Amino acid sequence: MPIDDDQIRACILEALSARDAQASACPSEIARRLAADEAGWRALMPAVRRVALELAAGGRLRITQGERILEGEDLPRGPIRLRRGPAFEG
Repeated sequence: MPIDDDQIRACILEALSARDAQASACPSEIARRLAADEAGWRALMPAVRRVALELAAGGRLRITQGERILEGEDLPRGPIRLRRGPAFEG
């Protein structure tokens, strides 16, 4: 059964709710929670990044790369982190 955006959104929010407010999550961690095998979680990465952008647009999370907060419609390549945003509700 395919993983949908609602499941991804819930997984992101659950992961961030379960840790310290200043802590972050890696998108690959979210994908790995949703798919057991490597091919499955790697295939989910674009969807996880897309859902993270939607949550960031609503202020529920911040996407960072290093110390920089990323904004906009596209994320750069490379490692990013997901953090609670000003409108976060766990």
